[in-house]
Amino acid sequence: MRRSHSQDMPTGPINWQVIKQVIPYLFEFRARISLAIVCLVLAKLASIGLPFLLKHTVDYLDDPAKQALAVPIALVLAYGALRFLNTLLGEIRDTLFGRVTERAMRRLGLTVFEHLHKLELAFHLERKTGGVSRDIERGVSGISFVMRFMVFNIIPTLLEIALVIAIFFSEYGFEFAAITLLAIVAYVAFSVIATEKRTQFVREAAKADSTSNTTAIDSLLNFETVKYFNNEAYEAKRYDEALANWEQAKRKNRLSLFVLNGGQAFIIAGAMTGMMALAAVQTHAGKMTLGDFVLINAFMMQLFLPLNFLGFVYREIRGSLANIERLFELLGKTPNVKDADNASTLTVSQGKITFNQVSFHYAAERPILNNISFSITPGQKVAVVGESGSGKSTLVKLLFRFYDVNSGAIKIDELAINQVEQASLRQAIAIVPQDTVLFNASLFDNIQYGRPDASEQEIQRAIDLAHLRQFINSLPEGLNTQVGERGLKLSGGEKQRVAIARAILKKAPIMVFDEATSSLDSHSEQSILQALKEVAKDHTSLVIAHRLSTIIDADNIIVMSQGQIAEQGTHQHLLEQKGLYAKMWLLQQQEKMNQH
Repeated sequence: MRRSHSQDMPTGPINWQVIKQVIPYLFEFRARISLAIVCLVLAKLASIGLPFLLKHTVDYLDDPAKQALAVPIALVLAYGALRFLNTLLGEIRDTLFGRVTERAMRRLGLTVFEHLHKLELAFHLERKTGGVSRDIERGVSGISFVMRFMVFNIIPTLLEIALVIAIFFSEYGFEFAAITLLAIVAYVAFSVIATEKRTQFVREAAKADSTSNTTAIDSLLNFETVKYFNNEAYEAKRYDEALANWEQAKRKNRLSLFVLNGGQAFIIAGAMTGMMALAAVQTHAGKMTLGDFVLINAFMMQLFLPLNFLGFVYREIRGSLANIERLFELLGKTPNVKDADNASTLTVSQGKITFNQVSFHYAAERPILNNISFSITPGQKVAVVGESGSGKSTLVKLLFRFYDVNSGAIKIDELAINQVEQASLRQAIAIVPQDTVLFNASLFDNIQYGRPDASEQEIQRAIDLAHLRQFINSLPEGLNTQVGERGLKLSGGEKQRVAIARAILKKAPIMVFDEATSSLDSHSEQSILQALKEVAKDHTSLVIAHRLSTIIDADNIIVMSQGQIAEQGTHQHLLEQKGLYAKMWLLQQQEKMNQH
């Protein structure tokens, strides 16, 4: 069955209202924005003055009666000064507004990152990492583009168009103003209609880009699985299919762009030709000076250059708004697991854990836990065992409140965990997970992650307690050794030792061990079990176990079967009952004997 990796781009018309959602992120620098707008207006007025200086210079040089050279030289110097001022004001404007957009991008990027971490585990199990990362990247970049070009290209160009049409109408008559206005209306209308029609190709290209990127990342993250099943060719075929779809989408996108650019060029060429022809006729008839002809030509070139760029800007803004919309869709996802309005901070005084008639399911037709009730008194070690799929690890996810229970309650020190802040709840629990995932950083960084503010002495103590010292000393780079993507360079046992060191370093009152020694050999297991026993002293401990030999010292052993508690008691008591636990114990002992 082929896996699906793409996240659809937003469908339907682009929501221009997203700009309103961006504006609050810009308001940190109101003074800078105001100053940038002042520079914008002054620069535009300077650019309007340039053709007039050209006109007067040409008219003066064209008049044989005027012999003084100082005037045209002064006009040329003024032209140069005004052009420099126009450029300088533009640079100042961009510099001022650059800080505004960069801060907005930083703020929004951080907001999205924090929001993604607030979303429940179910979202992260379903998300496609590559596609989400590209959505964030394109959305944040799109904000910079939209803000810069809308404020500093579209608005100034519209302002200049209005001024030029007014100048043409007042100085040269209705015909010049009408040609300019009709050309601009035709250009804008054609650009909007053509861009709207080609939007589907932009969407297809973006979707194909996300799909190919997600396919590649997913395959590389599962590098070992690909190797296990000898599926390099299969993965390459899947990636090539994604790239083929991307290639086809880009081809359609390019052809539609050719039609758009060609139509825009035709309108500009027609308008320029008509204006120059009309100006040439009137100059030849003596109704206009040569300076007027130069002024009109300069204004038309000055007008259509940014107008031509306006077409590009509109197309890019159209795509950027789609990306921003997708970004705000991510922000709009409401966490299913969130703090109550009156949530309190959990301060563990004793460490008692109570599961009271807890039922839970991921899907209604497939119940995972059914009416589970048990307590772990302060300082007690309780183990949970059972066949695969009995709901053991789900207990841990519910305790950490990755999901909320469907009915019943989980309490710590008689306080329901859905009534306390999630941050304080998770701060009170240290875990050694079954599947340890490490960051692509050094061993030291991964151990320190258990408590980033821990001292060097505390980290070294955690290393010793986790029996990592010998392994670290055997490495040429020691604690500075890079562990690779997801800890790929370490064995399962080595990764679990790092996880144990993290848990020790956290110094939480409640300890959870989710099959914490499953990747260790018998010798290492016994030494680490002794270390864990020392670490867990005066802690409340919940142990999810597969190897029953690791939990024979537990104060209470809960045996689960099909989401319910089948038996519970001490190791000896359960053996005497000769029930499910006794059968599991006998089976594992036989397996152990067979191995020897």
